Amino acid sequence: MSGCKTLRNYFDEFANLPKLVISLFTSMLQKLSIHNYAIIDELEIDFSDKLNVMTGETGAGKSIIVGALGLILGQRADTSVLVSKEKKCFVEGIFQAGDKEDIKSFLVENDLEANNELIVRREIGINGKSRAFVNDTPVTLSQLSALSSLLVDLHQQFESLQLGASDFQRDVLDALALHFDLLIKYQQVFKEWQFAKKEWDKLKEEKSQFEKQFDYNQFQYNELQESRFKENELEELDAELKLLNNSEGIKAALSKVYNELEEGDNPIVQKLKMLNNQLQAYSSYHAEFPGLLQRVESAQIELQDIADETDRISNHIHYDPDKIEQINERLSTGYKLLKKHGVKTTNELLEIQKGLAAKLQAVLDIDEQLRQTENETEKLLAEARKLAAKISEGRKKQIKPLEEKVRSLLAQVGMPNARLKVKVGERSELNTYGADEVEFLFDANKSDQFQPIRKVASGGELSRLMLCIKSLVAESINLPTLIFDEIDTGISGEAARQLGIIMKELAGKRQVVCITHQPQIAGKADAHFFVYKAIVKNAVKTNIRRLAAEERITAIAKMLSGEKPTAAAIENAREMVMN
Repeated sequence: MSGCKTLRNYFDEFANLPKLVISLFTSMLQKLSIHNYAIIDELEIDFSDKLNVMTGETGAGKSIIVGALGLILGQRADTSVLVSKEKKCFVEGIFQAGDKEDIKSFLVENDLEANNELIVRREIGINGKSRAFVNDTPVTLSQLSALSSLLVDLHQQFESLQLGASDFQRDVLDALALHFDLLIKYQQVFKEWQFAKKEWDKLKEEKSQFEKQFDYNQFQYNELQESRFKENELEELDAELKLLNNSEGIKAALSKVYNELEEGDNPIVQKLKMLNNQLQAYSSYHAEFPGLLQRVESAQIELQDIADETDRISNHIHYDPDKIEQINERLSTGYKLLKKHGVKTTNELLEIQKGLAAKLQAVLDIDEQLRQTENETEKLLAEARKLAAKISEGRKKQIKPLEEKVRSLLAQVGMPNARLKVKVGERSELNTYGADEVEFLFDANKSDQFQPIRKVASGGELSRLMLCIKSLVAESINLPTLIFDEIDTGISGEAARQLGIIMKELAGKRQVVCITHQPQIAGKADAHFFVYKAIVKNAVKTNIRRLAAEERITAIAKMLSGEKPTAAAIENAREMVMN
């Protein structure tokens, strides 16, 4: 069923705890309310936290109650259950979540109110549309199913298929071995090994790529290295080439400027000097003359400096065809490299050269990284294998005790010839749970023809086998509320009594709800509910009530001898209840 949960899920709950503590904090179904579902008009059940038993005649409506419960476990809604089309159907379960970390985590992850009391409700409107709520917050069907699987474990005939799953079978051995700390330590090492191996594979792939490109990168690097370009060199050479190609014109212009300022027939500098002398003679006659004279003198000094600088520059400019040829060759080399690498500046070329150098160095460095990562990977793998071997040893130690205990329990519940055989084989590769392949084999008839459970066990056999196994692991794993729907079909007498004893013992550790026709099981109940049909307003309705002590004795006596129980049946029923 979608509402069932494997032992693997329960173990994962503990694997996430900072410190491993195996406790008996359990979830519990406190109350179930059903309104307008099939022939149920209105019904409420207040459950005991131990063994709850439901009895009633065939057709009284026990399966209807289970069907209604299935709605809050995430099963698909069937609009045919709406008998009264004038009002909606709803089923509500009130759960005590206890201190279960997986329930708290689920509520937080799904933005649901994290209370110890959870109200799970499913509604089917008169239009046939279904809605689900957790603590009055709407949730999807998948969310409802996921949460309910943490709260309730429902077992019906033909629905104990998880028993045939290899994960469940392996987790049974882990629960009995009680090596949770060891398994958590292994999982940590296993994850570290997976990460290291991934890094190692990545480095090997990088090395392979590096080696493919090494020769080409080396050629490109050598080409740039041999060119020995400096920062901004091509840009500076281009400017110098333009100067040299125009040197004669530049020199002529500079000479003309110098000549006009300093050496011509009437040089400007000398003319300013003469004008300054003429004004100097009258400087005392006008208040603004001193400032004017200072400006003329400054202009003369500035032009003199320009003339000297022009002469100096002119003396350093020479047409040099050899130099021009050298620059052209250098620029030609640079332009080819710029075009080849798709860049425009010398500095971009130098960045490419730097990047190529890093790639070449990486080829040299990666071998050392590979050696270190390989050593770390092999070290972690060896440690993981060592821990996996210890886990495997712990599992194998549980094989014989499990087989013997299950054989004994199966004999108690009416399957004296049935035997369980546990096969543990080594996997070729490690996985999250070690190195073992675990398979449960089953022989129902003492034929020594063991076959995988999923192939040979019937629905009733599976249900009883599941009960036996879960009774063995209940102290080790935090199971939710366990609901068994008529798994006692086909047995009676002593086998039924023993089945009741197992359920009673299991209920001492976990809340159990059992729907049964067997008086031997009903006699073990902590809370006995009687399901019956009644005529209400000319319509047949299913109802339920919790029986008092004397009512229980009468109900069980009727299960033993019929509608009018004999004195012996009543006495027998009294003994069942009292014991």
